[in-house]
Amino acid sequence: MSTGRLIIDLDAVVANWRALDAMTNCKTGAVVKANGYGLGSGNVAKALFKEGVRQFFVAVAEEALPIREELGPKPEICVFSGHMKGDTALIRDLGLTPMLNSVEQLTLHFETLPGHPFGIQLDTGMNRLGMEMQEWAAVAEVALSQNPRLVMSHLACADEPDHPMNPYQLDQFKKMTDGITAPRSLAATGGILLGPDYHFDLTRPGIGLYGGLPFEQATPVIELDLPVVQVRDVAEGEVVGYANAWQATRPSRIATVSGGYADGIARILSDKATLYHGDTACPLVGRVSMDLLTIDVTDLPETPSKLTLIGPQQTVDDLARAANTIGYEVLTQLGARYNRKTFGK
Repeated sequence: MSTGRLIIDLDAVVANWRALDAMTNCKTGAVVKANGYGLGSGNVAKALFKEGVRQFFVAVAEEALPIREELGPKPEICVFSGHMKGDTALIRDLGLTPMLNSVEQLTLHFETLPGHPFGIQLDTGMNRLGMEMQEWAAVAEVALSQNPRLVMSHLACADEPDHPMNPYQLDQFKKMTDGITAPRSLAATGGILLGPDYHFDLTRPGIGLYGGLPFEQATPVIELDLPVVQVRDVAEGEVVGYANAWQATRPSRIATVSGGYADGIARILSDKATLYHGDTACPLVGRVSMDLLTIDVTDLPETPSKLTLIGPQQTVDDLARAANTIGYEVLTQLGARYNRKTFGK
């Protein structure tokens, strides 16, 4: 093994979907954008489809292609970015459901693909995607007469249960949609955890499927082991890595490990990250470089052949905290060079 070994547990993804689905009395879809949060959208969607998921969500139309290739025409694939210019043929040929975000997108869709399925995205305060209240009021009658597959919005602060933005957006969503017959959706993972008031007709879990916060009870989905390329003795006072960034304060054993910022291990983790040999913590010393890390293994009783970056001792979110980021970014930055081993459904 000359590159990192990334183990992806699809059974864990399915278990997380089941757990989130069990919290609601409505339908539960699945968000598989960004290549299934870095884990392979085709494999993830296939496992969830076997479990009964029939509605998937991607960010842009192109992301639907591997899912259609894997699953065929049966599942519905909704596109958060809506109907962009240049997407018409792809939306038609792949049978996608764009979530229309503006009057302009609504007009484009009705003119180029009359009768083709669509959904509506509303802005309830996030100011990112979707129609605002006045814009929606102007077109709601026409849009609803064409039987949208879904009317949705997105919560900005759902990972903070006590944030006042949550009830504000819920109230706005109700004002904009109460009384309509089209299915409604407001909650992703965080919204599911906020309780039934936020569930409506469909939920759209994303990060929780992949083992990340705010779903604290999630089953871990990945492990990442990095192979040791070389181990050397470093005398007290010697330096390691670029810019002499670390100097030994004792006679040390330093393992050079295959992995770096080209593999999604952020450079900000220099002198901050911890890798593990079993339960023993081994600090990263010096700089994270493009392809290599240097790890202090002085306290190990044996020379390791590999070290674990993500696993039982350190979750995706633990690593994210060390990098001053979130688990979403750690997952979606997982590099293409890893030897990926996917098991489960």
